[in-house]
Amino acid sequence: MFQGLAAQRLVALFFAGWALFNFPLLALWDHDVTLWGLPLFPLALFVVWAALIAALAWVAERGIDAERTD
Repeated sequence: MFQGLAAQRLVALFFAGWALFNFPLLALWDHDVTLWGLPLFPLALFVVWAALIAALAWVAERGIDAERTD
C-alpha cells in the first residue's frame, strides 16, 4: 500500500512522535504555568498529539492519491 516516500514519511512521523512523547522533551512542558487558563502540560500534550494525527492523515491521504494517479 505505502511505498517509497509515503512510507518514509510515516516512519519519520512515528519516530518524531516517539521522541516528542519521550521523557526528556516531555519534561520541558511540566511546569506550573497556565495558558488561557489551561495548564500548559496537558495543553501541550493535546496539541502535539493532534498535530501528529493531522500529519499522519495528510501523509496517508496524499499517499493514496499519489498511488491512484500512477
